[in-house]
Amino acid sequence: MTLVIVLLCIVGLVLLISVCKVNAYLAFLAISLLAGVLLGMPLANIAKSIEKGIGDTLGSLVLILSLGAMLGKLLAETGAAQNLATALMRAFGPRYIQWAMVVTGFIIGIPLYYGIGFVLMVPLIFSIVYRYKLPAIYLGLPMLSALSVTHGFLPPHPSPTALVVQFGANMGLTLLYGLAVAVPAIIIAGPLFSQTLKGLVSEPLEVFAPAPAAETRVPGTANSFFTALFPVLLLMLAALYPVLAPAGAPGQAVVALLGQPSVVMLLAVAYATYSLGWRTGRSMPQIMAIYAEAVKDISLILLIIGASGALKQVLTDSGASTEIAGLLQHVALPPLVLGWLMAAIIRACVGSATVAGLTTAGLIAPLLLQTHTNPNLMVLAVGAGSLMFSHVNDAGFWMFKEYFNLSVKDTLRSWSVMEALVSVTGLAGVILLNQFLPF
Repeated sequence: MTLVIVLLCIVGLVLLISVCKVNAYLAFLAISLLAGVLLGMPLANIAKSIEKGIGDTLGSLVLILSLGAMLGKLLAETGAAQNLATALMRAFGPRYIQWAMVVTGFIIGIPLYYGIGFVLMVPLIFSIVYRYKLPAIYLGLPMLSALSVTHGFLPPHPSPTALVVQFGANMGLTLLYGLAVAVPAIIIAGPLFSQTLKGLVSEPLEVFAPAPAAETRVPGTANSFFTALFPVLLLMLAALYPVLAPAGAPGQAVVALLGQPSVVMLLAVAYATYSLGWRTGRSMPQIMAIYAEAVKDISLILLIIGASGALKQVLTDSGASTEIAGLLQHVALPPLVLGWLMAAIIRACVGSATVAGLTTAGLIAPLLLQTHTNPNLMVLAVGAGSLMFSHVNDAGFWMFKEYFNLSVKDTLRSWSVMEALVSVTGLAGVILLNQFLPF
């Protein structure tokens, strides 16, 4: 009976979000309350469980996500991200311009949230399309596949960051494993798949191209690269130092502190404030205004993540998660595949990669502990699953359709297939890594 109740609650969540168009934050809260009642929790404890779930989830994420949003917004507003893209175009040249788009999307996609990266990079795609007379889909899809992979697989993006916390994974190791999985996924879903779409006609709408940043206020290329990759470099250093340095080596405590994701993001924002802000002539009030807008941009994302933690806590406190985990142990699927499949199904129903990943986390976490599955790989498996089945209920689907001025049929043929390839290739990479990595 417990499994039936949980499934009904998930269906109810899907219907509220996709059919009734209820905001995901409110939908999660309503379903959390309903789940507590149906699962037989003491009525006085349901609200406490919801509050605890929100607090526990956001307590470790607010710093990372808010600081990450500030860094991304500053990169966009100062023109540093556009500067990176232009430099890569010059380095690769017209012949290898597709690969330049991939590298650009990947580098830009690590610090920037998907929506920001999409809107920022599309004008660059269009300008190159007009300059080199290339098909827009052939040129743009590789870059967007890189943005999509970073969004689903790699911290500090919301869903993988939240999954790292909920699964008890290591942020640095997840990032390293994610990079290994991301590269083949991007290559297959981007440059290789786009070769089949050269005949797909797209006339991008010029009205969508925003005005470029003022050239006099754009930071230098080296400065832009270093600032954008600063948090990634710190996380990788913290993950590799204990492995490479002998036990008891000096600096272990310092590296451990610098490897904390919240500290990494704080240092990155502090450095960006100087390198992209002061050095380009911006005043502190101007920089702080950019940061304030960044927090507004992700406020709803934070609320949705917190509310997803409420549902997870209700399932945990009611004993439903443990009971479901016991049932799932008898399913003839490896835990990593099961996590991927659950996220993929929820993504198909809800349309949001973030919601799919976070909903799956609450259901799969107990099984993760019982089966001793590598938590870093489970983050990537669920992240890959959350990118599957992108169709008409996904905002990204419509962004791609409208910006590239495509029909629904051609959007399904290009965008939806690209997302599916990213997801399946990501799962294959996770399974391959699992064969060679210890727990």
